[in-house]
Amino acid sequence: MSSPFEVRIVDWKGARADARPVREAVFVVEQRVPIDLEWDDLDEACDHVIAYDDSGRAIGTGRLLPDGRIGRMAVLREWRRRGVGAAVLGALVDRARQRGLHRVTLHAQTHAAGFYAKYGFAPEGEVFMEADIPHVTMTRTLSRDARD
Repeated sequence: MSSPFEVRIVDWKGARADARPVREAVFVVEQRVPIDLEWDDLDEACDHVIAYDDSGRAIGTGRLLPDGRIGRMAVLREWRRRGVGAAVLGALVDRARQRGLHRVTLHAQTHAAGFYAKYGFAPEGEVFMEADIPHVTMTRTLSRDARD
């Protein structure tokens, strides 16, 4: 049985039109993050992963900054708990490994920390506020072996 979605790694030029509506639906509309905080000038320097449903509609996204930080992970509400977030995260970690990075970090919303822990991320430090939402820094060490 084939998956009802696929993930692709793209640069910002290829991701912009598809990532924007997903991020705005999740962060700006659902979580009430001010739109000026959502958009920064880092997107152009990042690798982006976009998940598409079988009709080609973007349903999830995330980005990998050059320093190994994963961010802007977002999945449309109706696609949550269906493996989309895990696939996006897995593709970002694989991309970090391909780039020769030995460590990836992210700022997890505290309610999502358990999700990231399932994929090998460990919390570091204290909870902090970002866009008025509690977050915790989480880190995962990578080896060259894709099974880690």
